[in-house]
Amino acid sequence: MKKKLCIPLLAAMTLYGCALTPQHDQAQAVSANSAVIALTNTARTDSGGGRLDAAAAGLERALRIEPHNPTLWHELAKVRLEQGQAAQAANLAAKSNSWSANNPSLRAANWRLIGAARTQLGDQRGAQAALDAAAKLE
Repeated sequence: MKKKLCIPLLAAMTLYGCALTPQHDQAQAVSANSAVIALTNTARTDSGGGRLDAAAAGLERALRIEPHNPTLWHELAKVRLEQGQAAQAANLAAKSNSWSANNPSLRAANWRLIGAARTQLGDQRGAQAALDAAAKLE
């Protein structure tokens, strides 16, 4: 039973790794607002250092400044998935998608993250549907 669960989980985590560094994050600034940029950069540093609670808190502060910023919602979704909060991560990535209609790269990254979250939740069909949605956008 454990082997059956491990293989899909490893596959999802590999795909999730692709969602961690979507091209849109590196190519475009997260915001024109210097406070949001600083909070996001600090959150990324915190996340990379394993300080996930601090990263989430910084991103939540940034979202209070720019609540319609889809990249911030995506960043928070990544942190929540790292924290093992898969259901919340999927919801946050879906919220990011609701604000990112004109950014197919971000939407695809969100769908990959949703796929990884659904895998963690044991929903293989839902995970595959999410990965299929990502593939259509790429």
